[in-house]
Amino acid sequence: MNIRHGGITASVAVLAAMIWIGTDHVRAADTARTAEPVATGTPVMSPATATAVNESSEELIEASADPTLDTMVELAAVGPDKGSVTNLPVPRYVSLKASEANVRRGPSLSHRIDWVFRHRDMPLRVTAEYGHWRRVEDRDGVGGWLHYSLISGVRTVVFTGDKTEVHGSPSDSSGVTALAEQGAIARLDKCDADWCEVKAEGTEGWVRKAALWGVDPRERVN
Repeated sequence: MNIRHGGITASVAVLAAMIWIGTDHVRAADTARTAEPVATGTPVMSPATATAVNESSEELIEASADPTLDTMVELAAVGPDKGSVTNLPVPRYVSLKASEANVRRGPSLSHRIDWVFRHRDMPLRVTAEYGHWRRVEDRDGVGGWLHYSLISGVRTVVFTGDKTEVHGSPSDSSGVTALAEQGAIARLDKCDADWCEVKAEGTEGWVRKAALWGVDPRERVN
């Protein structure tokens, strides 16, 4: 089994109310790693130390019938327009509602667990639907099938570059309020053609859309 996990760090020097979550995936036997902060006068948001996985939490899961092989072939053809279950866009972005979620090879409890997503609010991309199950992937393409009760429509994004500048307004000439390390995650508030505002608990900042995963290049979010 492989593990997809995350952590959260807080520093008195950073934007205190902002939610920043680091993500990484390792094999179960690998040693957890911590990202080192950069020596700078500007606040730095860093991924936290990885934590061990407890695979026992699936309280929200409800069993569903196993799909046939023919059904699985049909699932691959779902999208890119509307999901067959929800009629929502496929693909689309969501976030992880649970603090831990087993990601399975197929849409039922009888399928093996390939990954464990380990932190609430990590962004995910829905690529198919089947009954109460959604096929999802993270920014690295890691994923599988999750029960719908484990995901939320609340939008989050992950920073894809190292030391990404967070600005006070949607302009490169505006002041830099923070730096975000690769793998940091924030809640998504809104996006225009080129910039997105990330926000939590009254603290906010603007980031180039190209520096984020969890929003399409042409997508506008109000």
